[in-house]
Amino acid sequence: MVDYRSKIYEAVKAVLPSVEKDDVTAADAFCDYCVPCFKLAKVMRKSPAVIAQEAASAVKLDGVGVSALNGYLNFTVDREALVKDTFESKLGEYKPLNGKTVCIDYSSVNIAKPFHIGHLMTTVIGGSLYKIYRALGATAVGINHLGDFGTQFGGLISAFRRWGSEKELEERGLDLLLELYVRYNKEAETDAALADEARSWSNKIESGDKYAVGLFDKFKAITIEQAKKVYLRLNIEFDSYLGESFYVDKVSAVEKKLKAKDLLKISDGAEIVELDGDGDGEKMPPALIRRSDGASLYIARDLAAAYYRHDTYAFDKCLYVVASHQALHFKQLFKVLELMGEPWASDMVHVSYGMVSVDGMGLSTRHGNVLFLNDVLSAAVEKAQSIIEERNPTLENKAEVAESVGVGAVVFDALYDGRLKDKNFSLADALNFDGETGPYVQYTHARCVSVLSKAGGAPKKKIDYSVLTDDAAYETVKLLNTFDEAVYSAAVKYEPSIISRRLVKICQAFNRFYNADRIMCGGAEQDARLALTARVEAALEYGLSLVLLDAPERM
Repeated sequence: MVDYRSKIYEAVKAVLPSVEKDDVTAADAFCDYCVPCFKLAKVMRKSPAVIAQEAASAVKLDGVGVSALNGYLNFTVDREALVKDTFESKLGEYKPLNGKTVCIDYSSVNIAKPFHIGHLMTTVIGGSLYKIYRALGATAVGINHLGDFGTQFGGLISAFRRWGSEKELEERGLDLLLELYVRYNKEAETDAALADEARSWSNKIESGDKYAVGLFDKFKAITIEQAKKVYLRLNIEFDSYLGESFYVDKVSAVEKKLKAKDLLKISDGAEIVELDGDGDGEKMPPALIRRSDGASLYIARDLAAAYYRHDTYAFDKCLYVVASHQALHFKQLFKVLELMGEPWASDMVHVSYGMVSVDGMGLSTRHGNVLFLNDVLSAAVEKAQSIIEERNPTLENKAEVAESVGVGAVVFDALYDGRLKDKNFSLADALNFDGETGPYVQYTHARCVSVLSKAGGAPKKKIDYSVLTDDAAYETVKLLNTFDEAVYSAAVKYEPSIISRRLVKICQAFNRFYNADRIMCGGAEQDARLALTARVEAALEYGLSLVLLDAPERM
């Protein structure tokens, strides 16, 4: 497929050296691509209108018209050539990341705690990026860095011995563990002995006490088993479930490296690394590696994990999909690696995201006011089934379709806005079949399948590309033509919402085309319009898979 954006960028760059590739943007009106010249005015000491006019006269591109309007340099591609290029290329064959390896740390659930809606963003952003990178040819390594180390697990054993039983654990599983966790934290506020017990049991886990480790391993197995049921519903994959405890005995190797670089200092008995500015001129607090009582800290285990991942996978990028409130931790982590002289420190990326609330309520497992993600998914499926019953009562496999639509609605809603935006979840909004939602995209896909089924499938012969140059058809073709580019942009910006929003735009354009141009009209026109319908169907199925959604054929 011709990369018109790159082609235009190279031609403009030769005339306007200060232009960057991101300045070349797809346009919906007046033209196909444009370059705003406003930021060049100060450098070139000319008005944007004059810069655009002069550049329009100087830029030469075969098959692309160039003009200037109100400070914009506008480019119009030959419509029939673009349609031909779109249909003669294969969707999903663009593999610019072949040979690259990307580690993605996401979801990272805590042992003995249920999967609540606060885990939704890290799980679906990371899960989507995993599929996006694989689609672009990279080797993606999905890592679930389990929260399985700390004093809280000693507290859980203490709570279990006081108020739980093996029989109840077998019957109630994670529900019991959550109940015990909440009760422990509540009673520990007034009973200091509980904190001492927690430390004692935590030390026994760390020292390998058979009973303590056996009980904790049981808690871990129950948690992972329940989490995997949620992951299955979400179309989420992982390649590693190595948790924090795996890296405890690897911290000493990190300390040796720090000492060799003369970076490890002692402050009030604790081991620290002094940190300079974070690149924005702000001084960071020191990184605390080991407390005065000898216990390693979270950042020490993250450093050990970073070395393990680099040594094991030789990654080109290592992403941490973690909420924005952990920004300081990752600045410290990356800065320590930089001070240690690791050239791959610059390949570490904190993919941050905003917080999730439900009707404005934040979530905290410690205090028990949690909304289980599985319950949210089931509520969405139940609501989707009632909508499907009303809209299409004779539909076969209603339960299966409702699962795809309900779960997909929750995921698409999470991945539709930019990841940094705080999210207040609304089930009603997510399940709107007529809005910018997952069900809307899935329904449009099903419409395409229905049209093709009634026509006996897409035409096998070569189509007349000129049929698809009218405004309604061409708008859809343009969006399809740059779909691979949108997928790549989602990867380099760590932003699955770029794909979600492109899918909605394709659906909106196709539905306008569907209403404006009669498809079943016979002859060359019908063949071309069916071919476009088939291309849309394939793009929607492909795109939905990248944002973790199924593509039902009937709804």
